[in-house]
Amino acid sequence: MQAVYFIGIGGIGMSAIARFFLNSGIFVGGYDRTPSPLTKTLEEEGAVIHYEDDIRLIPQACKEKNNCLVIYTPAIPDTHSELNFFRENGFDLQKRAQVLGTLTRSLKGLCVAGTHGKTTTSSMLAHLLNQSHIGCNAFLGGITKNYGTNYLLSKESPYVVIEADEFDRSFHWLTPWASVITSTDADHLDIYGTEEAYLDSFSKYTSLILPGGALILHTDLKMVPQTQEGVATYYYSIDKGDFHAENVKIGNGRITFDFVSPIENIKDIELGVPVAINIDNGIAAMALAQIAGAESEEIKQAMLSFGGVDRRFDFHVKQDKIVYISDYAHHPEEIKQSILSIKQLYEGKRIRVIFQPHLYTRTRDFYKEFAETLSLINDVVLLDIYPAREEPIPGITSKLILENISLNTSKQLCKKEELMNLINKDDFDVLVTLGAGDIENFATEITKKLME
Repeated sequence: MQAVYFIGIGGIGMSAIARFFLNSGIFVGGYDRTPSPLTKTLEEEGAVIHYEDDIRLIPQACKEKNNCLVIYTPAIPDTHSELNFFRENGFDLQKRAQVLGTLTRSLKGLCVAGTHGKTTTSSMLAHLLNQSHIGCNAFLGGITKNYGTNYLLSKESPYVVIEADEFDRSFHWLTPWASVITSTDADHLDIYGTEEAYLDSFSKYTSLILPGGALILHTDLKMVPQTQEGVATYYYSIDKGDFHAENVKIGNGRITFDFVSPIENIKDIELGVPVAINIDNGIAAMALAQIAGAESEEIKQAMLSFGGVDRRFDFHVKQDKIVYISDYAHHPEEIKQSILSIKQLYEGKRIRVIFQPHLYTRTRDFYKEFAETLSLINDVVLLDIYPAREEPIPGITSKLILENISLNTSKQLCKKEELMNLINKDDFDVLVTLGAGDIENFATEITKKLME
């Protein structure tokens, strides 16, 4: 193999694999729909990228089927002309998850699965191991604050940290050595159809863990795990399970607790990103780090120095009089955890939430749950649905959510082009933007206006 071509190279997971091949000295070409900070960085690192679906723009180095691997994301439609060119000409085409699966068979895969919490937990785990004597390789679903990247490379470590994505059953390509499952709240019902099928896919995933490895499950999961003989099974949560927290203290912008573990307890853990949900995420990450061999003092220091992940409870402005947080939360349960953490941190403050729903199918399936969760806040703004890979569904709009939000909540719809008119710091003490779409593109402009 002399070249790799990525269809959808700007995706957060795809770009991490692109970096792996760039670091391996292999020619990397790719297509994406729009330029982004990620694609710009990849181009600076040597990738040749274009932004039109045009066969003529594919680099010559990527047109030799015998020495070019083509990697594509499931979000690419079957009508894509470049994808069809490679299919019709007999190229080796693999989904992103297949490539990650190969890596889990050449290294010991430490995989983090779950409806939510995957990116923060896997990034935290990668940081814990990278700061320890163990080290790790990592392919992450977000840009880490500590390293400014979603990819870590170690030529010495036997471990690879991977975010195990359930979309399109991608995680069934993996062969984990050890895995955490953070949550199994139904999602991607456009793919699975029913909650039962969704849960079955997690059971199938747990059956792929290698004998001699480990499975760490949150105590609240609905699924029934299936494991091979020789796989150790543990449970975790904030207050119960084999791994849990005791003596939790939250206040003055700090969160500390004692980590209780069947391997070794660690006293006085302090979170570098002090939000309540990171107690759960931290317990899962520390459990996997201990199983991989990280030492207690290494774990304690790394938990304090963990800086978080872009778009995951991301503080853009943090002052006494005004706070601005952006968060990738796009599932009702994620949004609930985010809102509860913010209300706990800023009790008594005026909080405004701006939410951009992600996908027509997710809005159709969960509009009542979105409304119930957003009713926890007194001031809500809804943007139009971000379609991503989907075509509109008649009757499915943000108005469905709005109409079901509590009458006690101030609520309004807003077009993206009018959003900045609602950014007036006299109206709120804490501003939160939520969603997995392009709402993040407003973060710099919002920050600048709030700081004026």
